[in-house]
Amino acid sequence: MWDDNMDTLVRCAEKGIITHQMEVLSHAEGFDPEIIAERIAAGSIVIMQRGDRQTGIGAGLSTKINVNLGTSTGKINVEDEIEKVRIAETFGADTISDLSMGGDIYAIRKAIFKNSTLPITTVPIYQAVVENGLKEMTADDLFATLRRQANDGVSSVVVHCVSKAMLELFRKKKRVLGMVSKGGSITSAFMLINKCENPFIERFDEVISLCIKHDLVLSLGNTARSGCIHDRQDQMQREEMRQNIALAQQAHENGVQVIIEGCGGHIRSDRITRYVKQYKKQSPFPLFVAGPLPTDIAVGYDHIAGCVGGSMASAAGADYLCYITPAEHLGLPSPEAVKEGLIAFKIAAHIGDTAKYGKDAKDKKIAVIRAALDQNGQIRHAIDPDRAQAFSDEGEECTMCGEFCAIKILRAFF
Repeated sequence: MWDDNMDTLVRCAEKGIITHQMEVLSHAEGFDPEIIAERIAAGSIVIMQRGDRQTGIGAGLSTKINVNLGTSTGKINVEDEIEKVRIAETFGADTISDLSMGGDIYAIRKAIFKNSTLPITTVPIYQAVVENGLKEMTADDLFATLRRQANDGVSSVVVHCVSKAMLELFRKKKRVLGMVSKGGSITSAFMLINKCENPFIERFDEVISLCIKHDLVLSLGNTARSGCIHDRQDQMQREEMRQNIALAQQAHENGVQVIIEGCGGHIRSDRITRYVKQYKKQSPFPLFVAGPLPTDIAVGYDHIAGCVGGSMASAAGADYLCYITPAEHLGLPSPEAVKEGLIAFKIAAHIGDTAKYGKDAKDKKIAVIRAALDQNGQIRHAIDPDRAQAFSDEGEECTMCGEFCAIKILRAFF
């Protein structure tokens, strides 16, 4: 937990103080700590902290992957959630979002903390609505949940800052798939039931104070994202982008690290790069993208569609991807689905980084191993060696080409 007598990382960076967290990140990413500090001060890099684990997100850093997990009101299996945590750790997730909405949520989160070293993000309104009910929940309930989650040691919190003005824009524009953000829809329904403005906007100073106290990373949610590729960018999305950037600037000026969620959901492939660049041109803050899905037909294979969209978004400048599993649109993912989704998005992030930064050393290594016809070496360096081994033939010779191996044939001549 953050020491109340210490400056936040933003304040330290502004003073030119190189903290332990910045040193750790500089070694992990190969940057001088002074550059890390400069970019934290500018708002273009954040560090999610959890004990000795420091996860850097933002300008110049490798694209990071978040894994969503947690129970729902329709499915509560704590052992499954713990197994998902282990998978996230084993296969290289950078962060976890605990989105639990069923069972004893605090006990479940405690188990997630116990089995993970990764920074953990929460969406406080999820737990608040489960424990208080949508019609009975008050603004004070929201902030009580936010405070308790911060005290419990989360690294980041998501608030959806949908406004009354944005809801009016939403009412005027007919979408095929309406609003698909769960946190955004709950926040919107709260506002409509109580005929009020968004309490996270009205009491944004309290959000800022809590983030300062614990040096939390504040993630500004993507309420307005599209649910299908036919729902193109509209006025509500443009207003959310403008407002989230303004709120991010306000929070950062007060010493808070901020991420903006945008360009998530479903976006046709020819629009992904343009939308990401639009965000990055207007804002220095790290951009967190859920997906995006460039097609609606991949039900059961949405992790593959998401990998395509995620690689395009990363290459265009997105800093942080939220994975999608094969169970997207169908149900709460199993541990195996979590693994499939995570690996797909690790691939997406790497593809993006090869385009964005030229980070292709691992690809060269695999190429050299293949050129040596080293089947076992290729398997050892695979992103999932067990799966690669399962597809491999017995013996040294690959049966795809057999004795007519292209590499072997011309090796005698060159």
